Amino acid sequence: MAASPKRREDRLEIPLPAAPKKVLERAALSQNKSIGAFMLDSALTAAAEVLAERREFNLNARQYDAFVAALDAPSKPKPRLAKLLKTPSAL
Repeated sequence: MAASPKRREDRLEIPLPAAPKKVLERAALSQNKSIGAFMLDSALTAAAEVLAERREFNLNARQYDAFVAALDAPSKPKPRLAKLLKTPSAL
């Protein structure tokens, strides 16, 4: 009989003063969630926003034209980069 795989969950511990903990408890209670579920949902939402800010940016027409021109411009030789890429990895 094969043993069932153990479920492993990583834990994240945060030192938390009493006052902020009470705020989190009230907020979690207002959404009928545990503090852990509330914090995880909130942290994931914040993380998605931070990462989206790194993927998307807004440009006005002048900035867009300059950006497209830079993308279309021929690349310049980078001798130090070429040398680095030819160097064997330590791994």
